Amino acid sequence: MKKRLSGKQRILVAVTLFGMFFGAGNLIFPVHLGQLAGRNVIPAMMGFIITAVGIPILGVAAIGITHSDGLHALANKVGRGYGYFFTCLLYLTIGPFFAIPRCATTSFTTGVQPLLGGSEALELLIFSLVFFGLVLFFSLRPAKITVWIGKIINPLFLIFYAILVISALCRPGAPISSVDPDAAYQSGALFSSFIEGYNTMDAIAGLAFGIVVIDIIRGMGVTEDSAIAGDVLHSGLLTGLLMAVIYIATIWMGAQSRGLFATSENGGIALAQISNYYLGTAGSVVLALTVTFACLKTSIGLVTSCADAFARMFPKGCSYKTWAVVFTVFSFCVSNFGLSKIIEYSLPMLMFLYPLAITLIGLALFGKLFDHDRAVYVSVTGFTCFAALFDLIKTLPESVRGALRLEGVLDLAEKILPWFQLNLGWVVPALIGLVLGLLVRWVHIQKK
Repeated sequence: MKKRLSGKQRILVAVTLFGMFFGAGNLIFPVHLGQLAGRNVIPAMMGFIITAVGIPILGVAAIGITHSDGLHALANKVGRGYGYFFTCLLYLTIGPFFAIPRCATTSFTTGVQPLLGGSEALELLIFSLVFFGLVLFFSLRPAKITVWIGKIINPLFLIFYAILVISALCRPGAPISSVDPDAAYQSGALFSSFIEGYNTMDAIAGLAFGIVVIDIIRGMGVTEDSAIAGDVLHSGLLTGLLMAVIYIATIWMGAQSRGLFATSENGGIALAQISNYYLGTAGSVVLALTVTFACLKTSIGLVTSCADAFARMFPKGCSYKTWAVVFTVFSFCVSNFGLSKIIEYSLPMLMFLYPLAITLIGLALFGKLFDHDRAVYVSVTGFTCFAALFDLIKTLPESVRGALRLEGVLDLAEKILPWFQLNLGWVVPALIGLVLGLLVRWVHIQKK
């Protein structure tokens, strides 16, 4: 009889996965989305939850259902070279280049800095040094990840955040029906919030976290691939439910806060205003603890995932511990460039990676319908990659676009790519690639 996880074990895995997913960005972006959406909060919630909950959980499920030994094995279905290219680019994006440093700078800028005074650069240096010291300590002990994240850090985060959310929802600043939406959310709120969900990086993180979840389940004694796939899916669904509940509460809180404050420049400012209003002087302390715990647990999950992936991809190279040290030290260095720079340069990469991640997840989940034929994978990925390059160019900093004289390229993209203005210019090319790939497969079958 095949071993399966008990209900208690599934909950522990789900809570651990939630802890790895849910960082400070998952707090900052939804509360700001609520302020922008106003009375159009319902369609905004739907779009955001699709990209920030649905696609990430499907990414985890794709690794489990295809019995892949991580993202690299899944991406290899397109080709060996592409497998290395996409896997390295994705892990570096959600790891030391952007996501991990963003965790440290976000927790400092939003939660810690308001409590301190003095030199911002020096304070950030000291804070990030302590922060990444803790990250490295926990990451070098991956076997204890369910204990560190699932049983200790995650409950602390949920307790502190629940204090803030319950306080705000019990005393709303204004009825949501009276809050005017921002111009971008007066019509098409669903599409605007769909793209806003990219900023959480969770869809690409889902592909990365899949192997970590599988290793945790194997460590609990489940060995058969079919049983592992089932437990991954069930744990993922529990994680998605918890994430959706918190997103809905956070977006709602943001929308109601418009009765108290003007729309903030970013979600970090909004959270600071809300916590100070409802919790007074203690609000800053609660926010600092909430955001720091959120960032810490996510950083541990990201370093663990990245180090494990690179150790598997390059078995003759560095060990897991060496990769963990390298990624932690590099993240520490990048974090001291500041939050604004990290966000500015991460968006173009996300706009490029997300379409490729979404199509790879879709191909993996429905691959049995075409026997995971490589021709279909190559065709869909090739067309998607071509279109995603335009999204990358569009979101580059204006100074970079101007220096490279890329405005003409964007004019061309607007003419040839439907929905380009909605940041969905990759959808039609991906569908064309799917049709062509299936046609090539049909022709090959007919020749046999």
